[in-house]
Amino acid sequence: MAAMTCSMGTAVAPRSTVAMETATSSSVSQRVSFVGRRSAVVAFGIGNGSARVTMAAAGAAAPKGGKQQKKEIDETLLTPRFYTTDFDEMEQLFNVEINKNLNEAEFESLLAEFKADYNQTHFVRNPEFKVAADKIQGPLRQIFVEFLERSCTAEFSGFLLYKELGRRLKKTNPVVAEIFTLMSRDEARHAGFLNKGLSDFNLALDLGFLTKSRKYTFFKPQFIFYATYLSEKIGYWRYITIFRHLKQNPDYQCYPIFKYFENWCQDENRHGDFFSALMKAQPQFLNDWKAKLWARFFCLSVYVTMYLNDVQRTSFYEGIGLNTRDFDMHVIVEVRYSLVTNSVLAALIFFVHSILPSPI
Repeated sequence: MAAMTCSMGTAVAPRSTVAMETATSSSVSQRVSFVGRRSAVVAFGIGNGSARVTMAAAGAAAPKGGKQQKKEIDETLLTPRFYTTDFDEMEQLFNVEINKNLNEAEFESLLAEFKADYNQTHFVRNPEFKVAADKIQGPLRQIFVEFLERSCTAEFSGFLLYKELGRRLKKTNPVVAEIFTLMSRDEARHAGFLNKGLSDFNLALDLGFLTKSRKYTFFKPQFIFYATYLSEKIGYWRYITIFRHLKQNPDYQCYPIFKYFENWCQDENRHGDFFSALMKAQPQFLNDWKAKLWARFFCLSVYVTMYLNDVQRTSFYEGIGLNTRDFDMHVIVEVRYSLVTNSVLAALIFFVHSILPSPI
């Protein structure tokens, strides 16, 4: 799941094991633990043609002077949130015995893409990370910490979502289930890479604590599809835009994580293509008038939320040489060409452009 999109980054957990919170409930404060001797470890195992993915917290040596501790963050409407869904409905939607219209050939082709695991050896760090982090000082240092924290949370939420869907759909649709499991592999890899980046700034995000303490919001499968599809496609364009910009303007390349965005964004794009196939297999989520209205709503809300998040962090984008509004509008315009609901979105592009003010 895209790490730099908006608050609708999605994670799923069984309804019986999470604290439920409706989409209309008020904002609450919650704890996210940064612990001096803990960091994220991602473990992967591939066997018998399927992927096994786990993510847990493990001990790590603290640097000299000890790591800073951050006990709480406030949850607002713009904070990355975790979601749960109706898993029984998910199982019915993609049950190969019930739904004879599923395009199994397309899903088999997508599965082959995910099994190829093009980025298996991509996320390998080097000493450049710590050296660059030590050079980032003053207000920009805190901005980078916040960027890594939010990005790691968003990617970890995607890991939880895809892992649970892979587990729940294994019996009713093994192909779709395996794709979800392989996507959870990607998201875990991203989250672990970002969390390791936090260690460059003497911090560590306790993902195990986050899983247990975070409140979950219930969304129906239809809305999970809309939000997650948009998140993945938006993430692709954000990553590739930043990568290309910094390649052309190397003076702004202040932290090496951006050098990984060219390959990283391909994970986001593949995830988006899979959700596109899922929605095409359920035309009721795309074609009737109610679906089109919901699609309009999600497009508008996701884009506006993305913009509001970014405008609060103008200093971050200025730090890498980007104009926040121009960057967001470029992403919005580019995303429309890859959207399933192209015709629905076209009129919204100009509307969104007109209502978004320039950041001050």
